[in-house]
Amino acid sequence: MNPTPQSQINRVIARFYAAFDNRAGQIFDVNGFLEMFLPKARVTRVLAGEVESWTIGEFIAPRAVMLTDGTLANFHEWEIEGATTIFDNIAEHRSQYRKSGVMRGDPYNGGGRKIISLCQVDGSWRIASVLWEDYS
Repeated sequence: MNPTPQSQINRVIARFYAAFDNRAGQIFDVNGFLEMFLPKARVTRVLAGEVESWTIGEFIAPRAVMLTDGTLANFHEWEIEGATTIFDNIAEHRSQYRKSGVMRGDPYNGGGRKIISLCQVDGSWRIASVLWEDYS
């Protein structure tokens, strides 16, 4: 039986959150992370009314360093609630998440909301954009 679009999207979302997990010596897989995205994907953060936006390469480069050089240790993000709307070959996943770890030796915790836009290309779902805002 072929997987449904919803189950395929669920796997992409789970893989997205799992990528930010360096607990128990897990190594951040930059190439695996990039494979989830369209080449021209954007990541945008809204923070206190300010907007920052990056290409996927610009977004991941500093985070890959932090997740591998000890700056951000024992870190992981996980979805606590999510809902997906699918329109043929495009989809939107609305997500609430939590995060926890140790940043430069101090506890680091928080959470927020993400809106992840996806599209189906060559039979697989890929992320076109991520828009997020951390809780105040």
